Amino acid sequence: MIQLDRLGYFLPQGHLFANVNLQINKGDKVGLVGKNGAGKSTLLRILSGKIQATEGHIHHPKNLKFGFLTQDIHIDVQQSVYDFLFYSNDLLNQIRQRLDEINEQLTTRTDYEAESYLALLDELTELNHRFNVHEGYQWEEKIKATLEGLGFSELDQQKNIAQCSGGWKMRAELARILVNQPDILLLDEPTNHLDILSISWLESYLQRFDGAVILISHDRLFLDNVSTRTLEISRQQIFDFPYPYTKYKELRAEELERLEQAKKQQDKDIKHTEELIEKFRAKKNKAAFAQSLIKKLEKTDRIEVEKDQVARLKLRFPLAVQPGKWVLELTEVGKSYDERQLFKNVSITIGRGEKIALLGPNGVGKSTLLKAIMGTIDHDGTVALGHNVSISYFAQDQAEKLDPKLSIFETVDQIAKGDLRKDLRSILGAFLFSGEDVDKKVSVLSGGERTRLALCCLLLSPSNFLILDEPTNHLDLQSKEVLKEALLHYEGTFIIVSHDREFVDGLSNRIWDIEKENILIHHFNLQEYLDYKLQKNPQTTVLKNKDDHTKPPKNQQVSEIKDVVAKPKFDKAKQKLEREINNLEQQIEQQERLLTEIENELGTLDYENKQQYNQVLNRYETEKLNLEGLYQKWELKQNELSEV
Repeated sequence: MIQLDRLGYFLPQGHLFANVNLQINKGDKVGLVGKNGAGKSTLLRILSGKIQATEGHIHHPKNLKFGFLTQDIHIDVQQSVYDFLFYSNDLLNQIRQRLDEINEQLTTRTDYEAESYLALLDELTELNHRFNVHEGYQWEEKIKATLEGLGFSELDQQKNIAQCSGGWKMRAELARILVNQPDILLLDEPTNHLDILSISWLESYLQRFDGAVILISHDRLFLDNVSTRTLEISRQQIFDFPYPYTKYKELRAEELERLEQAKKQQDKDIKHTEELIEKFRAKKNKAAFAQSLIKKLEKTDRIEVEKDQVARLKLRFPLAVQPGKWVLELTEVGKSYDERQLFKNVSITIGRGEKIALLGPNGVGKSTLLKAIMGTIDHDGTVALGHNVSISYFAQDQAEKLDPKLSIFETVDQIAKGDLRKDLRSILGAFLFSGEDVDKKVSVLSGGERTRLALCCLLLSPSNFLILDEPTNHLDLQSKEVLKEALLHYEGTFIIVSHDREFVDGLSNRIWDIEKENILIHHFNLQEYLDYKLQKNPQTTVLKNKDDHTKPPKNQQVSEIKDVVAKPKFDKAKQKLEREINNLEQQIEQQERLLTEIENELGTLDYENKQQYNQVLNRYETEKLNLEGLYQKWELKQNELSEV
């Protein structure tokens, strides 16, 4: 499909890549990876024809259709989102226009026997056939399915595209590309601005796409689920691995380890050769030998090892003082804009140590809820913080709040406390700021660099309650690993909004879902949540095969804060089980309180009074076993309820 022949691209500071020979075949799903600035986006622009390579050639069929999604799109057309897609296919537009012209003539002419009239009928038949071949009669259905899959409601589809935010324009452009079914898709960060369900839909689409796909993404799970081949741009070369991202990383790590060992041996040999040259250079009878060693050294192909950009640091969020048993209480909280109600009557208490992922489609009010908690917007109801609660908040516009007059190092130096101050340069390196970069002023940083710096500042701020709104935007894969590792070991409480499934997976112990103006609390894991949502939203699986059936998650546990859906009429068996489960939950709550009281009592006892201490300890172990028994009974009743 595409053949790269000795391809190269040269900048004033040197080659991004040179002498590249590659072949991309129909059906290839390629993940393009490499450090920031390695040339990934440049390669996509060369393949699409937006810019020319400085060396070599690209060979492909003359009529090959490219679909290229860039990160810097500019769409300001005065059309609705739907019309933007409807009129995006020139061929169908031409056929449709000519069909309208012919039909208009046929309704006004009466010379039915004339050759020109019969010629019109023949042309009409031919055009209808062409329209059908190019799926013109399925065009509207394809547009609707694609827009719904990418999260556009019927109301959103009628919005003027010039009035949409940058993220929704990006979605509209992606929809335009997909609906026109090019031969090869070139996608630069396609999951930016997509919510979790839309990412799942796009993933499904690309898996079934017949053409070739070359994509750049910082979403590890997306890369693994879509790509079957990985191209890495490194050291001005492009390395080809016939594996998805995670398998490639494992093999690449093994290869780098072998290279490091070879480099150590080579460095040792070079040092020994240099010592011999120095030893024999001045001796007349050994001068020729020294010269031969020098020539040998000059011809040596030096081994270079490019290590991962981010050091394997074990960063931790510093914990402020321990808060009380509950950290946040929402009472009848609600928010609406104009006539649109986002959520209402939300009443929830968050306990110490809870790890919450706030998920749901774009536009349902996730960021708004966080702003209500922080008190930065007006809202209905009340928000109360618990005893000793200290919040660190990362908003989507957090980068804009940095002082532009300070340097990168000065910015973090003002925040860091204690032992962290000794590791500031290493911590900055984990967020891709190294060497002289740390002396740059904030005012000259790009949007992505500012976001990374703002997140680094958050990491250095002591707190016991983190509220994070899309913290992984603009982070590369390794930086996300650093952040996730820090959150996994965080001893405090957090609420996090993110559409990065791999990042969210395993972080939370419950999921909040804004749905129908209220909040559902899910106690199952991320994959079970996605299965549950895909079941409830069949349009998101429109591209699945007819034989595909998504199984519901086992032991679905959903707590509804308020009645957001009409409850069915339970039969007596269900009612009985629900009463028993409710009773068990009350017993569990009482038992947990009792264990907490005994723990506190143990903390105040005199350890030297072994008899008294052992009595209380034995009582604690007994009550702990009782609690485990209650948990088992509760689980059995839940299973019975599911079966009923």
